[in-house]
Amino acid sequence: MFIEEPCHKTKIAEIADIVVCGGGPAGICAAIAAARMGYSTRLIESSGCLGGIWTSGLMSYVIDYAGKQGILREILNRLDEMGAKGPKYTFDIEAVKFLLESMCLESGVKIRFHSKITAALKNSENRVSHVITESKSGREAWQAKIFIDCTGDGDLAALAGCGFDVGRKENGEVQPMSMSALVYGLDSDKIQDFLTGENRKANLLKKLEDNGISPSYTQPTLFEIYNDTFLMMSNHEYGISAFDADAVTNATISGRAEIYRQVKALRASGGDWKNLRLAATSSHIGVREARRIHGHYTVTLDDLLQGKKPHDSVCTVTFGIDVHSTNQNRGGGYDNQGYAVKPYGIPLRALIARDVDALMMAGRCISGDFHAHASYRVTGNAAAMGEAVGIAAALSVKNDSLPQNLQWEEISKELKISEGGRR
Repeated sequence: MFIEEPCHKTKIAEIADIVVCGGGPAGICAAIAAARMGYSTRLIESSGCLGGIWTSGLMSYVIDYAGKQGILREILNRLDEMGAKGPKYTFDIEAVKFLLESMCLESGVKIRFHSKITAALKNSENRVSHVITESKSGREAWQAKIFIDCTGDGDLAALAGCGFDVGRKENGEVQPMSMSALVYGLDSDKIQDFLTGENRKANLLKKLEDNGISPSYTQPTLFEIYNDTFLMMSNHEYGISAFDADAVTNATISGRAEIYRQVKALRASGGDWKNLRLAATSSHIGVREARRIHGHYTVTLDDLLQGKKPHDSVCTVTFGIDVHSTNQNRGGGYDNQGYAVKPYGIPLRALIARDVDALMMAGRCISGDFHAHASYRVTGNAAAMGEAVGIAAALSVKNDSLPQNLQWEEISKELKISEGGRR
C-alpha cells in the first residue's frame, strides 16, 4: 500500500564548492583536505558527532595505520599530544569527537549534524547537482560542484542512481554486524592473558564459556584504551541487510542484550573481574558490509594477490583479507579465506562513480569485489582515501573539470604536500 505525496518546493540551504556526506574517518579527511585547499566545503552527518565507527560505533582502534601520513597521521599525533591515545592506536573516544570537530572548524569546514540524506538530484548532463536532507530544519537542498559519498553504506551514490554490488557474488551473503562496548573496572596488569599474546582471544572465549555464555562471535577481543578502560568486541549479528531498518533495529537490540549478559556473567565470576562494569554500547551498530559502488576501476582479489599498485594509487593497503563468518554455522569467527595478500594500492579510479558524474566515494563503499573489500574496508585506509578524494574534488573545482579528467600528476603533487604537513 502506498500514498502519493504532494509536490513541493525545497529550500536551497547552501551553495558550496564541495559537499561531503558522512562524517566518519573518510568524510572528515575528505572535508578537511578540500577545505585546506581553499574551497567552500560542507560536511553533512546524520548523527550528533564526527568519527563514525570510531565514535558512534565505539570502534576506538585504528586498523592499518602503519605507513599512512597526511591527515590521519596528524590526527594520531594530536591525540598523542592530548594524552588521549592508548597502547598501539586505541584512543579516548570523547577526545576524538572534540579533536575532529576542532580540526574541521580550524580548516574552514562547515558541519551540519542530525541531517539525513534522503535524495540526490541530477541535471541534464547526468551530473549530481543537489542532495536533499531531512532534519529538524525540515527538507533542504544542498548544491555543489562536486559531491563525495562517505556514508559507508553508499547511500548518496545509490540515491543518485549508481549501480552497486552487495555481499558474495554467488549468493549475496554479507559479513555480520557487530555491537561494540566500552567496559571499565579491570586492571590491565592483572588480565594480560586476555590482552596480549596469541591465546588472548581463546582465553576470553573460554572465560565466557566457563561462565555459561556462548558468544555469537567466537574470537572475542579486549583492546586496552587506558589501564582500566577497554574496548570489547564480542558480538556478531548474522545475515543483516544494512538497508532494512527493522533488521538493523533488531540486530541492535540483540547485540546490546548479548553484551549486557556477557558483562554480567564476567562480573559474577569474581576475582579480577568482580568490578567489571559496562560504560557504553554503540549508538550505531558496526556495519562491515553494504553497497560497493561501481567506479571507473574495480579493486579485485587478483590485485591483492599480485600486490598490484596502479599508477594512480592513493594509498597502500597492508591489512589482509578479514572475512567474518557470513553464517554462524561457519565457526562464528573470522579468517583470510586462505589468501595471502601482498601490499597493494587503491587507485583513484575506484573512488570515482562510474554511472553519474561529479560524484566520488571514499571508505568501504568504493568499487571493489567481496574479498578486496574485506581488506581495504578498515579505517586507516578509509581516512587515506578520504584525503585523496578531498584533494581531487578541490582540483576538480579549481580546473572546472570532472574528477576522471584530472591529471594524476597534479593530484599526486598535492597528496605529497598534504603528507608533508599541510595545516
